[in-house]
Amino acid sequence: MTDKLNNNSGSFKINLTHTIKDIVFISLGIVSAGFGLKGFLLPNSFIDGGAMGISLLIAETSGWSLSILIIAVNIPFLIFGFSQVGNSFAIKSILAIIGLALIVHLVPYPIITSDKLLVAVFGGFFLGAGIGLAIRGGSVIDGTEVVAIYLSKKTGLTIGDIILIFNIIIFLVGGYILSIEIALYAILTYMVASRTIDYFIEGIEEYTGITIISDYSEEIRLMITEKLGRGVTVYAGKGGYGKRGSHLKSVDIVYTVTTRLEISKLKNEIAIIDTNAFIIMNSIKDTKGGMIKKRPLGH
Repeated sequence: MTDKLNNNSGSFKINLTHTIKDIVFISLGIVSAGFGLKGFLLPNSFIDGGAMGISLLIAETSGWSLSILIIAVNIPFLIFGFSQVGNSFAIKSILAIIGLALIVHLVPYPIITSDKLLVAVFGGFFLGAGIGLAIRGGSVIDGTEVVAIYLSKKTGLTIGDIILIFNIIIFLVGGYILSIEIALYAILTYMVASRTIDYFIEGIEEYTGITIISDYSEEIRLMITEKLGRGVTVYAGKGGYGKRGSHLKSVDIVYTVTTRLEISKLKNEIAIIDTNAFIIMNSIKDTKGGMIKKRPLGH
């Protein structure tokens, strides 16, 4: 009974911590996106891609309230969310979008600049940061991705292809209604926002998974753990170069995760041990648990 109570208590603490983190991420995302919209894009008649771009385009041409349009344009997209990404995600997204609409309507953000290049770059940055933080919190404030997930299952297109086509249509309409110059700046805003979203979702400190196949796997393992202070995983494998029925050579495969800034140092250290080591590198979007961060070498 005591163990069950402890397990329930531990589960409650984990869920509570996770919920608080989600709320913080979503709240910061809403504030950042609101700043990008009201401090840069909206006062200068700029647009972006996605559902937010549609909202900005309609607001600019009709004079309707952007706060109302943010909700009206995104809600149809999120209807797909209940069947595509789960009820919890869709509900949090709806609340996040309503929160963004309230922020845009109520908070008097200062107008930072009217320089078009700065508006496109920093407006895209703060809007992208807001979208990225909201995604880290388990929600979206732009429903385009949800529709892209749905359509990708119905067509042979990837999610990225669908989003790209969707945004091309928005930019063409924006260029026709507003001006070609605004459309070109909108593309720049979209590119900056997209890259910023990637940074906030994947992390600025991008990780790389490295697989090392070598006859000196034990020496390489010790070098990584003792000299570089990184954790490793060792797989038992066999060499695949041989004829049918021949005895394949057993080999230990070393796997580790490091930051892109340390790849060069790791490769140099491996070369000192074995110049013929086979190294495979793969980008990793996110990591959790384990010994990823460098530990003190004295421990």
